[in-house]
Amino acid sequence: MSHYQKLVQHAQKIANFNHLAAISGWDQAAVMPSGGNEARSNAMAELSVLLHQLNTQPQLSDWFNEAEQEHLSPLEKASLREMKQRWQHANVLPQDLVQAKSLAGSKCEHAWRTQRKQNDWNGYAKNWQEVVNLSQQEAQIRSEANNSTPYDAMLALYEPGTTTESLDIVFNDVKSWLPNLVDRVIDKQDQECVLQPTGSFSTTSQKSLGLQIMQFLKFDFNHGRLDESVHPFCGGVPTDVRITTRYDENDFIQSLMGTIHETGHARYEQGLPKALAGLPIGEARSMGIHESQSLFFEMQLGRSPEFINHLSRMASQQFNAHQDLAFSTENFRKLYTRVEKGFIRVDADELTYPAHVILRYEIERDLMNGDITFQDVPELWDHKMQAYLGLSTKNNFQNGCMQDIHWTDGAFGYFPSYTLGAMYAAQFMASMRKQVNVSEVIESGDLSLIFAWLDENIWKKASQFSTNELVKQATGETLNAEHFKAHLKSRYL
Repeated sequence: MSHYQKLVQHAQKIANFNHLAAISGWDQAAVMPSGGNEARSNAMAELSVLLHQLNTQPQLSDWFNEAEQEHLSPLEKASLREMKQRWQHANVLPQDLVQAKSLAGSKCEHAWRTQRKQNDWNGYAKNWQEVVNLSQQEAQIRSEANNSTPYDAMLALYEPGTTTESLDIVFNDVKSWLPNLVDRVIDKQDQECVLQPTGSFSTTSQKSLGLQIMQFLKFDFNHGRLDESVHPFCGGVPTDVRITTRYDENDFIQSLMGTIHETGHARYEQGLPKALAGLPIGEARSMGIHESQSLFFEMQLGRSPEFINHLSRMASQQFNAHQDLAFSTENFRKLYTRVEKGFIRVDADELTYPAHVILRYEIERDLMNGDITFQDVPELWDHKMQAYLGLSTKNNFQNGCMQDIHWTDGAFGYFPSYTLGAMYAAQFMASMRKQVNVSEVIESGDLSLIFAWLDENIWKKASQFSTNELVKQATGETLNAEHFKAHLKSRYL
């Protein structure tokens, strides 16, 4: 057996344990009784140590050196590159830090579910301080190994090849034109009459509608399912994708788009190449590309006039509201393109969403680089919310710095993926339209041609290429944020 084949076998063993970790994590977030959290946290911390040991076994160094001398195909060379990068990421961290961070994250996230509802910043901060401390330790270790800033070292875990320098250029440009565009659109929409659907919309009915939409989007129910959690997410593995949403019986609008968003993540996972399953090269390219797929579904598809035609019809049937003007196609279009400055990122409209992401990026960047402390975050959050969206979160922690799940377990470096994803999604749509009559396809009700383009250009390529190369192959250029700006102006003005 060649050394490359030994590495492949080893990677597939790691993938099997990651499979168990992913399903256990889904269960913890979706259906586990609260009393099971301590034991589950200990079990998952033990599993994270086991995975770390597998990723850092001493013989792997020799195997990589030998494999690099072997005669490999271009695909095998790319696979070796991805396996080695995964090994290098793991090898720089000590085992006790991996275990401590897993335990601290589980404890903080579980308590956060209650503390957020109670607006209990002091209680949350006691747990979060440890998560931040351990994350800063990790960032420092990774930065020394990568010869980069601490935040860039964390960013590389989610967005390989992206740096603070490149993000600052892109985000500063967005900050230069977004506030004015938001104000113009709000002024324009103030003249419109919009009806809010009223009544009680049972969780059962909302779930039924969500399942219909997932079927319309060709989600494979033989390899996945929909559940409920505090914070919507997509987890599991490509052959068993678990997506969750949350329901408000007074408002089904947000839940529905949340389901569409997570279905986009799931379709990407289900579309990854089976032949590369269990290998790093067979996984999603980056979180930015992952978010591009969820936002392609939610924003590019889900809020298009043609898709909303289907949505309003399905919703009026589900809720027996055929005579209700609030369920008319015209009103649904207004509802799903309504721009409002709000506190909550996951409920934000397409236009104000980047402001929420940039705010978080700037805070987590400075936090990991040691320029601020965890105690500075509430005041900074309030300051930036006032600057970017004209809203104050002073003493409103549950709708401010406590609203997201990402920081509870130390996922610092993740947030830029959302706006990068929105930009990639707009760029993919612009290229797709050159080959596919997208409006006509959506109107027909058979979205196969759209999914075929995504499959050919994104899904089946997995991590064979760098993000820049993947985007360039699909669109003819690397990231060009002008497509996003043009899309927003076209849709909202």
